[in-house]
Amino acid sequence: MEKGDTSSTAEEDKPPPPLPPQTITTTTTHHLSAPPGLTEDEFSELKPHVIDFHTYHLTSSQCSSLLAQHIHAPLAVVWSVVRRFDKPQTYKHFIKSCTVTEGFTMAVGCTRDVNVISGLPAATSTERLDLLDDQNHVMGFTIIGGEHRLRNYHAVTTVHEITTAENARPMTVVLESYVVDVPEGNTEEDTRLFADTVVKLNLQKLASVTEAMAHDADATVKILRSGPSSYDCFKLCKTKPLELYGFAIDFIGFVELVDGSPNG
Repeated sequence: MEKGDTSSTAEEDKPPPPLPPQTITTTTTHHLSAPPGLTEDEFSELKPHVIDFHTYHLTSSQCSSLLAQHIHAPLAVVWSVVRRFDKPQTYKHFIKSCTVTEGFTMAVGCTRDVNVISGLPAATSTERLDLLDDQNHVMGFTIIGGEHRLRNYHAVTTVHEITTAENARPMTVVLESYVVDVPEGNTEEDTRLFADTVVKLNLQKLASVTEAMAHDADATVKILRSGPSSYDCFKLCKTKPLELYGFAIDFIGFVELVDGSPNG
């Protein structure tokens, strides 16, 4: 047998290289227990939404959490703030500024660049809009770059109007969940504690911002319905632009609608 043939046979006799280990994942169980702040009745009503929008498949190096916030403001007001992917600083703590590209269109796949205030283990964050559903009031994004420690951070926020046996009056509840890599040198508990704290503070600010918006809008409607002249309403508008449920409204047109006096 020639030398070349011996070499070829030896190569053929080598065992195949081992297959890469399969990544083992687990499914989150956020749907099994109510997050802090929700009653069992409230959670029972929201459970299908948790299953649909707040379920993740985690690797051993990731963690996840689900948080909830009651808000005494109409769903439309809350959603008008949450859906503004280009203006997270409206209710998110620790954001110094947010910029988007010229000609920005808010659609799935668009991105934003966020500058974080000093004092946090982060400086910048580039984020991509993954989901924006105005019918079901769902928004989701992923951090895809920047100087920070939240690698592969993906979050989903949903806004709901619920009624329960204890409270027949509709109430708005916001659910926010996330999945993120556990940084090397940190524990799962430390990572979840940090992320939970940031999300809780953001949701609390969302509540205060939107409740103030709803209060201001309600007060403005009451003033208009009490019968002021269009001129008086115009003076009010000059000092504070009118927004109802987060959407700017043509002021004079609104006065005409309420007063029934097209000419003031």
